[in-house]
Amino acid sequence: QVQLVESGGGLVQPGGSQRLSCTASPRAFDFYAMGWFRQAPGKQRELVAKVNNNGITNYTDSVKGRFTISRDIAKNMVHLQMAGLKPEDTAIYYCNGETFFGVAYWGQGTQVTVSS
Repeated sequence: QVQLVESGGGLVQPGGSQRLSCTASPRAFDFYAMGWFRQAPGKQRELVAKVNNNGITNYTDSVKGRFTISRDIAKNMVHLQMAGLKPEDTAIYYCNGETFFGVAYWGQGTQVTVSS
């Protein structure tokens, strides 16, 4: 059974930093791409960032220059380093893994709250 488990998240002040991590199991399961989505209250889930097997990254405009996605293929992990956090970044962040056949797997989500 494929599982994605997020860690990190919590409360952070505006302008602060936070790192999210996601571990996929089994470790040998091969994803074409891994990434992060988020969903704020009353809004649709949106892509934050993703990275494919070739290291090509894609970011939503609102986080460019502030967030950095990285992937450890050997450990089947993906990380999201977030800096310059804003209240509008508050959301539940979901880890996503996409197979070569387009099948998507999701983590359970982790809450990120940006507030003073």
